[in-house]
Amino acid sequence: MDIIQLATLAVIQGMTEFLPVSSSGHLALVPFFTGWSDQGQNMDVAMHIGTLVAVITYFWRDVSGMAKDAAMFPKSGMTRNIKLIGMLLIATLPVILVGLVLKAGDIDLETRDPTWIAYNLMGFGILLYLADRYGKKEKMALEMRTRDAVLIGLAQVFALIPGTSRSGITMSAARALGYTRAESARFSMLLSIPAISAAGILVAYEIYKAGGTLTLDMLIGASIAALTGWFAIAFMMKWLRNASFLVFVVYRMVLGLVILSVVA
Repeated sequence: MDIIQLATLAVIQGMTEFLPVSSSGHLALVPFFTGWSDQGQNMDVAMHIGTLVAVITYFWRDVSGMAKDAAMFPKSGMTRNIKLIGMLLIATLPVILVGLVLKAGDIDLETRDPTWIAYNLMGFGILLYLADRYGKKEKMALEMRTRDAVLIGLAQVFALIPGTSRSGITMSAARALGYTRAESARFSMLLSIPAISAAGILVAYEIYKAGGTLTLDMLIGASIAALTGWFAIAFMMKWLRNASFLVFVVYRMVLGLVILSVVA
């Protein structure tokens, strides 16, 4: 793969995986706007692994705390970290179950249709605006209840459709349930760990069965995605301390309109 194409795809994946603007939608649009050939499933998996590294390293205190308490469980008791692990697993279960059902039924929601992606960008962008505008700002992730985790998990299922945004839909759900902007983003980022891991393992297994191998391009793509993903998370967490999601909503609306104007 050409180095410019590789770097562009990796930067886009790293930046958009955690911002509420849909990484899958952006990756699907790259060939549409550039004329490049599709990067393929192998490269997608590699770059997702890169973003997994980004979120783990950025939230290393949370991750190490959860890992430490999990290693000592049940001796450690029901600590706040153990409870958070439980909420993350509960919120991950719906998308795994739906993903397995779709796979068993040979149903593919990974549409590359720009028009469909445009409508999803705008529609779910409006949903993010409404949740952020009218949602209360009082709950913390460590205080999450099972019902909230289930609802956020059900919302995450929509992320299987390009243009929705996994981070965007889970942040929307968390904001609608009354979690603060920063805590909504934090839970969404941590939720990406089991979500990306599960998806990566599943697709990597399929690639392995098909005889796929690790390449230098995949390593480079994963590294660039990890670096840009880390900065994207840092930007998001700092931005939400003093601002709303409006800038991302506007971006989604503008991009959606641009896509529709091009395909018209």
